[in-house]
Amino acid sequence: MEIIVYSKSQCVQCAATVKSLEAKGIKHQVIDLTENHEAMKTVQAMGYRQVPVVVAGSEHWCGFRPDMISRIFS
Repeated sequence: MEIIVYSKSQCVQCAATVKSLEAKGIKHQVIDLTENHEAMKTVQAMGYRQVPVVVAGSEHWCGFRPDMISRIFS
């Protein structure tokens, strides 16, 4: 399953999300929305207005959600 974390620099929740994924050994890709305007459009089209936005297969959510990370990747 492809995991994408859409983030921005100096985002505490983004850093916590990435750290949690790394601690569980989950391969993921981080896309900085300040550097990728197409990705920003994608996230906005999904209805999100804050970061991080995590896309894991057909699941997606925003914010630091250790409950979702544990549920999806346990």
